[in-house]
Amino acid sequence: MSFTTTRTAKAAAATAIAIPLTLGGLTSQSHAQGPSPSPSGTFGPGCAALSEKVDTSKDKVTEGAAAHPQLSQLVSAVVRARLSGSLDGKPNITVFAPNNQAFQKLTVSHLSSLLDNQGQLKKVLTYHVVDKQITPSELSKGSFTTLEGGKLTTSGSGTDFKVNGKANIVCGNIKVANATVYVIDSVLQPPS
Repeated sequence: MSFTTTRTAKAAAATAIAIPLTLGGLTSQSHAQGPSPSPSGTFGPGCAALSEKVDTSKDKVTEGAAAHPQLSQLVSAVVRARLSGSLDGKPNITVFAPNNQAFQKLTVSHLSSLLDNQGQLKKVLTYHVVDKQITPSELSKGSFTTLEGGKLTTSGSGTDFKVNGKANIVCGNIKVANATVYVIDSVLQPPS
């Protein structure tokens, strides 16, 4: 079995295990304003919990996320929404990736409803993706159009940033082959 096949099998296995666990628009614009001291490299208090696989720089976004157990529910949702191929095929994107704790903040009924409605699940997940790579220096006062078509904002400084004033970036600036990933502690809801 080749290395790629093994990694793909591991990602599929993680997804198969994660799906039961979760049950218990395409333009981009950036209007980052003002310079802010920003970190270089990966930053945030949650990075230590994600370090199962150190180098995901050659993995596409879904496989890179599957390498981190703390993102298993997100990977499961992406597979369920049939977004893996489209996200892995897009170059230079940014993903604000909700960790497992973010999904646990949702009520059981809200999560079940979301997982049972593929259209709504796609809408929520694509609201977490921006069609450009966002650097840490753009996070202090950023406004970005998501793949879903809505706007999300970022704010903060140093290594302390929020998305939409609600979700904390707990580990940021993770590089995968086609994306920059910022792990967040809440599931974002697109504007109605």
